Amino acid sequence: MTILEFEKPLYEIQEKIQELKEISESSGMDVSNQIENFEKQALEYKKELYSNLTPSQRIQIARHADRPNFLDYVNLITTDFIELHGDREGTDDRAIIGGIAKIDNQPVVIIGTQKGKTTKENLIYNFGMPQPQGYRKALRLFYHADKFNLPIVTLIDTPGAYPGMKAEETAQGTAIAVNLKEMAKLKVPIIAVITGEGCSGGALGLAVANKVYMLEHSYYTVISPEGCASILWRDASKAGEAAKALKITSEDLLKLEIIDGIIKEPLGGAHCNYEEIGRNLKETIVRSINELKKTEPQKLKEDRYSKFRRMGVFCQ
Repeated sequence: MTILEFEKPLYEIQEKIQELKEISESSGMDVSNQIENFEKQALEYKKELYSNLTPSQRIQIARHADRPNFLDYVNLITTDFIELHGDREGTDDRAIIGGIAKIDNQPVVIIGTQKGKTTKENLIYNFGMPQPQGYRKALRLFYHADKFNLPIVTLIDTPGAYPGMKAEETAQGTAIAVNLKEMAKLKVPIIAVITGEGCSGGALGLAVANKVYMLEHSYYTVISPEGCASILWRDASKAGEAAKALKITSEDLLKLEIIDGIIKEPLGGAHCNYEEIGRNLKETIVRSINELKKTEPQKLKEDRYSKFRRMGVFCQ
């Protein structure tokens, strides 16, 4: 497992516990009291550490190499998943994956940005950075859901839409803008969850939803902290200051009413216990679908539109 810099003291304690266990096994000495004391200290330290994380530390967890990706969540929370490929214009962007599935026997269309866990996988998925073809594929699936009256679930973990020349030449901005407009018009329930990184229009292109949630240690922002620091201070090393100023954590965004709720992560982050985060995510999605299904289609559309129009309104 990848160990983050701020986690090293915790793992030093755990290494000490392991050493004591090995000494006990090899020598026959009874050091169970010492081991128990160290384990209590480690647990208390871990709880204290993860309850007082800085925004920059949360970003490190959100970007953790072992964090569950979209296909992991599909396996954890759905059954009968059938992937639907392509944008019907000749391409199939692998940074966005989607299809039909069942969540607790409820048929849904589920779409998300996909990252890899190795360099080879990340090259296949373009490091989770969609191109215009990916947003057009997602739009096709949105229309499919609307036609067959299926709730839409989107899971978002992206550092942003791909900023390369080819993406600009094939209308990256337009593809995202069309998604924003068309998602606002859909008459089925939409639930969006930021599962890791939620950066800029690349994230928003899948997140115009009736309910928007964030995993506890994810972040959601108009620009990456590094990008913000480079613009404001001409110094990407000031990303920590930028992260604090941007108010990008789940707690900040819940207070600002940008999101509707926070999904609790296992102690240490989602990568520490896939089954637990899968249960928490599924419970939130199922509850939201059951709630939104009671709302008339036209009101779903109106509520979603009003929700996003209210954001950023300045009142004296």
